[in-house]
Amino acid sequence: MSAKDLAVISAELLFEANRTALRWEWIAGHAHPERRFDEEAVQSAQSAADLVGYLNYIHPYRVQIVGVREHAYFENSTPEDQERRIQRIVTLEPPVVVVADGQAPSDRLVAMCGRAGIPLFVTKEPAGHVIDVLRSYLTQHFAERITRHGVFMDILGLGVLLTGESGLGKSELGLELISRGHGLVADDAVDLYRVSRTAIEGRCPALLQNLLEVRGIGLLDIKAIFGETAVRRKMRLKLIVHLVRKETMEREFERLPYEPLYEEVMGVQVRKVVIAVDAGRNLAVLVEAAVRNTVLQLRGIDTYKEFIERHQRAMERGSID
Repeated sequence: MSAKDLAVISAELLFEANRTALRWEWIAGHAHPERRFDEEAVQSAQSAADLVGYLNYIHPYRVQIVGVREHAYFENSTPEDQERRIQRIVTLEPPVVVVADGQAPSDRLVAMCGRAGIPLFVTKEPAGHVIDVLRSYLTQHFAERITRHGVFMDILGLGVLLTGESGLGKSELGLELISRGHGLVADDAVDLYRVSRTAIEGRCPALLQNLLEVRGIGLLDIKAIFGETAVRRKMRLKLIVHLVRKETMEREFERLPYEPLYEEVMGVQVRKVVIAVDAGRNLAVLVEAAVRNTVLQLRGIDTYKEFIERHQRAMERGSID
C-alpha cells in the first residue's frame, strides 16, 4: 500500500463503490466530488483501516463517522457550543463525514459541510457496520498485490497454490482435485493480495473467472460443469505445493526435510511442500495428504519432530528395533 495509491481515491469513488452495501445518500459537499485523503495522514497510517473511524479530533484526516453518541454530542449542547464543535470538525478538513445509525444531521452540519466542500453522507446503517464495510473496502482496494502463475484451490478448507514449471500438469491436477470435491479459485494467473501483515488472499482475475485450461481439451467452465460448489471467489493462502520433476527433486531437495519449508510472499512466510512428478504417482492423493499434514502442523502437531523424539528415546533404551 503506497501513499500514492491511497491518495487517488476520491469521495465520489468511495460513495459509488459502497452505495449498494451502505444505502447512503450524499446530502452536502457536492461541489468537490474529487476530494481525497490527506497525503500526510495516508503516509502515517499503519493500514488503510486507520483511515476510517468514529468522530475523533486527534485523527482529523480520516473518514469521520457520526453515530448515535456523536450525534448526541452535538445535539445536547447550546447552539453556540454546537456551532463551535461542528466548526472544529470542518476546520480539520476530513475527507468525508458520514452520519449513520439513521440520525438526521443538523442544519448547521449540512450548511458548514456545504460551504467547506466536505462531502456529507447519510445512512440508516449502524455506525459499526459502516466502519467495517469501509475498512474492508479500503484494505482490499489498496492491498499490496502481485500475480503468480499457478492453480489456486480450496482443499479441505485450506487455500493451496499449486506451482511448478509449465507442462507438469498443474491444471490436470486441479481438475482431478475438483472432481474429488475441492474448489477452484483461479487457474493459470492468480492475483495475490496482502490484506494484513500476516495474511495473503488469492483471487481470480475477472477475465478467467471459473475457467480452467486443460491441454487437449481446452477451456472448461468449472462452475457450469461441476456446479457452484466447485468454485470459490477467494481464499487465504496457507500452503504452496510446488511440483518438480523427479530429477530436480533428487538434485535440489531433501527427501525428508528436517523442518517445514517456507516461501516468502510479499513479506509473509507461507508453508511450502515439494512433490516430485513421476509416472504412476497419484498426485491428487499426495496433495491431499500434504494439506492434511499442514493442518496438523498448524494445530501444533509435528510428525517429524515426534518421530525424532521417539527415535531418541529408543536410542536411550539401547534398542531401535
